[in-house]
Amino acid sequence: MIGAGKRILGFGALVVLLMLSSCNAKNEPMAMSKSAKEILGNPAYRAISYGGYRGKNRDEQPTIEELKEDLKIMSAMGVRLLRTYNLQLPHAPNVLKAIKALKEEDPSFEMYVMLGAWIDCQGAWTSEAPDHSKESEENNTSEIQKAVRYANEYPDIVKIIAVGNEAMVHWAASYFVHPSVILKYVNYLQELKRMGKLPADLWVTSSDNFASWGGGEEAYHLRELEELVMAVDYVSMHTYPFHDTHYNSAFWESPADEANGFSDHDRVLMAMQRAAFYAQGQYESVKAYVHGIAPDKPIHIGETGWSSVSVGFYGNNGSFAADEYKQAIYHNAMREWTDAEGISCFYFEAFDEQWKDPNHPDGSENHFGLITLDGQAKYGLWDLVDEGVFEGLTRGGQEITKTFGGDTTALLQTVSAPKRRR
Repeated sequence: MIGAGKRILGFGALVVLLMLSSCNAKNEPMAMSKSAKEILGNPAYRAISYGGYRGKNRDEQPTIEELKEDLKIMSAMGVRLLRTYNLQLPHAPNVLKAIKALKEEDPSFEMYVMLGAWIDCQGAWTSEAPDHSKESEENNTSEIQKAVRYANEYPDIVKIIAVGNEAMVHWAASYFVHPSVILKYVNYLQELKRMGKLPADLWVTSSDNFASWGGGEEAYHLRELEELVMAVDYVSMHTYPFHDTHYNSAFWESPADEANGFSDHDRVLMAMQRAAFYAQGQYESVKAYVHGIAPDKPIHIGETGWSSVSVGFYGNNGSFAADEYKQAIYHNAMREWTDAEGISCFYFEAFDEQWKDPNHPDGSENHFGLITLDGQAKYGLWDLVDEGVFEGLTRGGQEITKTFGGDTTALLQTVSAPKRRR
C-alpha cells in the first residue's frame, strides 16, 4: 500500500524500476533461494547422492549436456538437493554449471547442492603406507579452498559444505584421518562465515559413518569428536544395513520360528523390515551420543542405500540381499520414515556408476543406482514411469523405461529369501 504523501511513480519511472527488478532477479538469484535450514528435513526437498559418471573410469567426465539430462530426471523424481563428493575433478563444478544453465533456461527450476570436499591422510592412494596420524595437507587445503570458491560463486545453489566423506571411520584404511583434522577445516569454514567471507546461511558438516559420530564403539568417543559435534551446523551420518547383511548378519538372517512358518516372500518382507529398523537404530545411537553433547543439534542421513546386483558377498553366493525388489522396499521404507520424522536422507544413489568396480560388471558397488546406466528405472521407480513424470526425458538418448520390461513376474524370479539362522 502507498502511504499518504508518497508520490506515485510515473509510467516511465515504473518501467525503469520494473526493468531493474527484472535484472536483479536474474543477477541476484539469492532472493529466490532457500537456506540449508529451510531445506534440510523438509520432505518437499528430497535429497540424493549423485555421480554422473557413465564410463569405466573417471577420466571420462560427463558433459554439461549429460549432467543437464540427469538433473532433469532427478528433478522429475522430486529431488531438490544433491550431494557431490570431491573437487579435484571437474564433475562437481560442472554440476553447478549445469544447474545454473537450467535455472537460466527455466527460472522455476530448483536444485541445491551439498558440496563435498574430500579429505585424506598422508600417503593415501599412493604406494606409501597411509599415515593416519598426519593429513595430506596440500590436497586437503586445495579441496577446502575450492569449496569456498564455489560456495561464493554459486551462493544460490551451494547450501552445504561437507568436510570429508567417511574420513574418520577406521575401516577406511586407505585414507582415514583423526577427527582433529576434520575439526580444523570445519572451524576454518565457520570462521569465514563469521568474517562475511562465506554466505552466513551456508551450513557446514562432515559426512561419516554412524560409528564415527559416536554411535558405535567407545574408541570413537574422543574430545575432538565432541568439539566437532559442537562446531558443525548439523551431523551427517551414514547407515548401511545392506553391507551388514554380510558383516553383521544376525539381524538379517531368518530366525528359526520365522524360517519354518512363513513363505520365502514373507521372509523377504520381514528381513527388509528388520533392515529398516537396523538403520533407524543406528540413527538413534548417533542421536543419543550427539544430543548428550549438543541437545538441539540436527542430525540427517548423509548416505544409505541398497544395491540391486551382486555376485559377491551380497548375492546368491552370499547374503542374498541384492536385487531390485529389496532395493525398492528399502528405498520406500527409508523415504517414508525420514519424511515423517523431518530427516533429510541423501539416498545413495541416483544412477548406477560402473567406474567403481570396472573389472567386475556385476559388483555390488556398480549397482546402487535407482536408475541404470542406460536410463531404465528400477523397480522402486516403476510407479513414477506409470505416472508419466519422465515423459520427454532421456538418458543418453534413451527414454526412461522400466527394467524387466515392466514384468513383475520376471523381476520376482530374481528374488531370494535370506538364509535361515543357524
